[in-house]
Amino acid sequence: MRSLSERVSNLSRRDRLVVIYLLGLGVLVAFYMIAYNIIMARLEGVNQSMFASFEFVVQTMTTTGYGQDSGIWSHPVTYLFVALTQISGIGIGFFTLRLIIIPLFTGAEVNLDNRLTPKQDHVIICEYRRDSAVLLDELQELGIDYVLISSDEENAQELSDQGYSAIHGSPQEASAFERASIDNAQMVITDAGDANVNTILTVRSVRSDIEILTLTDDSEMRDILPDTGADTVLSPHGVLGQRLAEKAISSINLDLTDTISLGGDLEVTEIPVHHGSRLIGSRIRESNIREETGANIIGAWIDGELQLPPDPDAIIHQNTVLLVTGGHDALESFSDFTRPVRTFRRHEDIIVAGYGEVGQTAEGILTEADIETTTIDVEDREGVDIVADAGSEEVLMKAGVENAGAIIVGLPDDSASLLTTVLARSLNEDIEILVRVSETDATRKALNAGADYVLSVPRVSARMVAKELRGEDVLAPASQIRLIQVPSDPFTGSTLAESGIYERTGCRVIAVEDETGLTGTVDPQRRFTGDERLTIVGTDEAVQQFLKQFDVSPMQEAKT
Repeated sequence: MRSLSERVSNLSRRDRLVVIYLLGLGVLVAFYMIAYNIIMARLEGVNQSMFASFEFVVQTMTTTGYGQDSGIWSHPVTYLFVALTQISGIGIGFFTLRLIIIPLFTGAEVNLDNRLTPKQDHVIICEYRRDSAVLLDELQELGIDYVLISSDEENAQELSDQGYSAIHGSPQEASAFERASIDNAQMVITDAGDANVNTILTVRSVRSDIEILTLTDDSEMRDILPDTGADTVLSPHGVLGQRLAEKAISSINLDLTDTISLGGDLEVTEIPVHHGSRLIGSRIRESNIREETGANIIGAWIDGELQLPPDPDAIIHQNTVLLVTGGHDALESFSDFTRPVRTFRRHEDIIVAGYGEVGQTAEGILTEADIETTTIDVEDREGVDIVADAGSEEVLMKAGVENAGAIIVGLPDDSASLLTTVLARSLNEDIEILVRVSETDATRKALNAGADYVLSVPRVSARMVAKELRGEDVLAPASQIRLIQVPSDPFTGSTLAESGIYERTGCRVIAVEDETGLTGTVDPQRRFTGDERLTIVGTDEAVQQFLKQFDVSPMQEAKT
């Protein structure tokens, strides 16, 4: 158990001040109560209970009266003591008003620095422009401490009011990093756009040995930033474009390119159930997936909720995402099994709507795969086939949407993306629609509009940062599923059924490795010796709960 002083030291600066103030107030009231009780007994000859003395102190200090005992005082010391109590009550009232009441109930200026708890081995985030709350929630779920610096005072105030560790300041000023305790930090993450270079140079001037991770969507800056001082440069839009292109390729051929190897011949992947699939409308127990493909369904995203394991009676809908394990051939067979009953013809191409960083990356990968593309963008630039707004039925028809195998919607505006999705689905029921959205809340809207696969920029960005911080490979940048391998020590002598892993954390054991090798068929009655390695799957929150509940550390992460 931590001592009271340790608990107080872990509070924010302002909260520590409030706690110390309240404790001091309590000590002062107790002192006055005891002192007054003694004075009344010895100087005034009145024996009364401590409760009566307490009532006098409260009445006097709150200025609600001078106490019901005022008529019986005669000794000078008593009068002096009463006067002291009155004066201190007025002073304490003033400080209570200024320290607690005004900041709570008025718009009085609040120093956000005072809300920060002591930091150690944390990360400092500068000017994060991709929905800060998504990244900060990700870090909190992973148990990573942080301080966010925002030059937008209103944004910093809003995040701080929501409970996030955010302060207002300019990342181009050394003082902002000093206030964020850069001397104790492990990394600085900067997403300051054109000000990235200035920010990096500022960080290096304050602390030359700290690691700097920079996010940028400007392809021209990727080679410049490392020369400036960035240790790692991430391009979320590039990764997002690559993932959408890979999913588009997977929808038109039999090759799976985004599986994760668990060891041996065992792999795991997420496969969306596409529009027109034969599985739509069937229950998981009636799908015959294991019998026909050899793959095992270990989880499913149904109606936006992860089921581990899935309910056997759950009905598979369009856009359900199934989490499956098995050998590579089994997973490819399963991917083919979930596809609509149609054949991709060589004259079909893939439409890329939006030719920014996402579209250019996707188009490059598709070209390397020898797949014809038709690109649409409102800006006339090299590589654009049709200069027009993609959110037009006429434009999509001109791009050949009726015969296209897939369309990648990489538009920067979510409203335009949703409109393009609806139009594409209305013009071609069989087309695969893969969408990028800028706001996390737009993901479900895109799925409802007819998209088969959706990635949000905030989720992809947060995932990439988390991977760099924890060295983890997640199933996909936008997935909320984590895979970790842990020792079986905490469960020595017990069976999987007795371990309580799923009941207590929501995680599931999907593979066990021992001296005989790796197996994806886990017997619930198998008794662990402590020498096995368990592969655990779950959401970020569930995996974090597992690590805390059983006090274990990941041995390694699953590799793509």
